[in-house]
Amino acid sequence: MGHAGMAAAAVRYLRSAGSAGSPRTAQPVEPLPRPDLRAVADDERAPIDPAEFRRVLGNFATGVTVITAPAPPADPETTGATPSGFACQSFAALSLDPPLITFMVARTSTTWPRIARAGVFCVNVLGAHQGDLCRGFAVSGADKFAGVAHEPSPVSGAPRLAGATAWIDCTVHAVHPGGDHLIVVGRVNALGTPDTDTEAETGTGAGTGTEPLLFHRGHFGGFAPFTG
Repeated sequence: MGHAGMAAAAVRYLRSAGSAGSPRTAQPVEPLPRPDLRAVADDERAPIDPAEFRRVLGNFATGVTVITAPAPPADPETTGATPSGFACQSFAALSLDPPLITFMVARTSTTWPRIARAGVFCVNVLGAHQGDLCRGFAVSGADKFAGVAHEPSPVSGAPRLAGATAWIDCTVHAVHPGGDHLIVVGRVNALGTPDTDTEAETGTGAGTGTEPLLFHRGHFGGFAPFTG
C-alpha cells in the first residue's frame, strides 16, 4: 500500500472509531498561529566564517541541474538573442499537489533576470557524462548553448538538453527572498525522462540507463548503488 493508501485507511479508521459507541460532540480545533516571517537583522547574524560555511555544507552531496529559458521574442532590441541557462545544484521537489519544484539562485546572477522575464523555465537533470556541459553553464559572458544539442520543451519552449536524465518544464510560480539568494518556486507543466520519452514515441520504453551527475566537496562524481 502506498503513502496515499495508508493515509486514506487511517482517515477511514479514525472516522469509524469516532462514530462507534455513544455519539460525541465535535470540539472546535484552534488553528496554529502563523509564524513570523522577516529578514534577519545585521546584529542577529551568527559569526560564521563564509569559507567554513561552504566547507561544512560541501559535505552534502547534491545532484546537478541546468535551468534554461527560451530566447525572447524577436524584435529590434533582441536580434540574435539566444536562450538563457545556468548550472544549479540547489534544486528540489517541493509539492505534489499542486506539483511544485524549487531552486535557489544568487541575487548577483546575470542570467536569472532573463529567466524571470521569460516567466518559464526547464530544469535539466544532468547525467554523469555531462560534467563538461555543467562547467560550460557555470561560467558567464559566453554563448553557453554553442554546440549544445537541445530541443524545445513541450509547454514553455525552454531548451531541453540532449542527454539529460530528466527534464521538468515549469512556469515561475513565486519568488521569495532568501539572504543573498532568491528562492524560486516553479509550477510543473510537463516532465519526463529518456525512458518515458522513448516509450511515448516508440512504445518500447527502452531508456538510456544514464546515471546522475553528483557534486560533493567541490568535485563532480557519479553514483553507485549500495550492494552491502
